[in-house]
Amino acid sequence: MRSHFLLLLITLVLPSQVIAQTRNLDTNLLQSLGDVEYHELKSAQLKRSFHIFVDLPEDYRDSGQNYPTIYLLDGGNTFPLMAAHHHYLRFGDEAPAVILVGISYGAGTFEEGNWRSTDYTAPSEERDFWGGASVFQALLEGELLPMIEATYRSDPARRVIFGQSLGGQFVLFNALSKPGLFFGHIASNPALHRNLPFFLKWHGEKEFTPPLSRVFVSSGEFDDPRFRGPALEWFNYWQTVSPRPWTLETRTLAGQTHLSATPEAFRQGLGWIFAEPTE
Repeated sequence: MRSHFLLLLITLVLPSQVIAQTRNLDTNLLQSLGDVEYHELKSAQLKRSFHIFVDLPEDYRDSGQNYPTIYLLDGGNTFPLMAAHHHYLRFGDEAPAVILVGISYGAGTFEEGNWRSTDYTAPSEERDFWGGASVFQALLEGELLPMIEATYRSDPARRVIFGQSLGGQFVLFNALSKPGLFFGHIASNPALHRNLPFFLKWHGEKEFTPPLSRVFVSSGEFDDPRFRGPALEWFNYWQTVSPRPWTLETRTLAGQTHLSATPEAFRQGLGWIFAEPTE
């Protein structure tokens, strides 16, 4: 009886010990994730919280230098994907050393607290809950960017924003209204299917102040037609505009779908944005 009691006690105690040991994860143990820090941003403007994840370059602690900073929309999905992808690219020196900032809602659905369909979108006659992009832009400018740049050695002259799908819509919203807020914009498979006319107009100041922002927009070859069609219309329109408010690069990503294109858009976008100008 005593041996059975000891066995039962061990069975009950050991799992709780394992659970306790796994709650505090040292992300440095994942060499393709690296040194990750967390902040909760309690927005005074939107009256709700955002979960901010920051991935630092491998030499950040010792270098003393300032770094370009990539802000990832939909960070709950894109941050773990891009942080690991970026570290992997760094092994072969295929990407610049940067700070990555993931902006996460901490939820997958609107009911749980994911406001991407409001925060990332320009107005649409088809959706009454779209149209919050200007408020979200103000949050970035007035709350998140100052917090990151006060906490980390983040270079304000080399900010880049990355977004996929509706996140790509917000990237283009910012490029068309306040492009100087970011040095670079990467829009992957922008979802413009409900409000394309808004994105075929310039909504910013009448004069373009140099240096111009760099705007990289990509569409997967096999993206859903409801997204790819408007994206190609956007390509065709802005390629004919002169002068443009930014330096523009548009690409179709061969073999890529709506979701598979995300890391490839990130890789090609960073490569183009940080390439030496050819002019």
